[in-house]
Amino acid sequence: MEEKLSQQSHTEIKAPVSQLSTNLQSTFRQRHGHFDQFFRELLENAERSLNSMFVRTYGMMYVQNAELFKNFFQALKRYYVSGSSAVNLDAMLSDFWADLLERMFQLVNVQYEFSDAYMECVSRHTEQLQPFGDVPRKLRIQLMRAFVAARTFTRGLALMPEVVNRVSTVSASPSCVRAAMKMLYCPYCSGQVALKPCQNYCLNVMRGCLANQADLDAEWNNFLGESPSCDQPNPTRHILR
Repeated sequence: MEEKLSQQSHTEIKAPVSQLSTNLQSTFRQRHGHFDQFFRELLENAERSLNSMFVRTYGMMYVQNAELFKNFFQALKRYYVSGSSAVNLDAMLSDFWADLLERMFQLVNVQYEFSDAYMECVSRHTEQLQPFGDVPRKLRIQLMRAFVAARTFTRGLALMPEVVNRVSTVSASPSCVRAAMKMLYCPYCSGQVALKPCQNYCLNVMRGCLANQADLDAEWNNFLGESPSCDQPNPTRHILR
């Protein structure tokens, strides 16, 4: 009988933790899906908006060079998905401005022909010439800040279900099982089957059984406190607009 009650106690300890773990994993998967969709839609909307505005403003001059901007957004999407292993964001931005300067230089001076060596020289001196003013520097800072943060956040959300699953695995010690069995089934011995343990008693037993998980409490709360939500003011939305 004691062995049966011990096994039952072990099961009853694990059941609520397992249920909470399942609910939490589902929440994180939903949050990851929502944020990922939100960020991808921001990128798509920004690309469409820029394309529409530049077509209206510059007409065929832009259309003939639109692949430069298309490649720019494709690189941003690759970075968001795969990180610096796929795209060096800083180098990509430098190349983008250099290529843009080269194309604009040729369009503005269409009556002249320039050698490849001359155009390469123009590209090399982009930072000194500063044809776009301070815009490249500001955009680099904003984009790197936004994309590094977005990628870190979405990767964190993607990993959290597995983290929760591992952390919530309860390996109940013999002393934990004995304490739970005493709490749950001692009233049975006196025929008081309906008698339930008080809240403080339950909390003390569970604290003992979940001592390892309790050590993570401070870090877990810090993570939740630092995690933004999609309905908060979002700097990425402002930058991409």
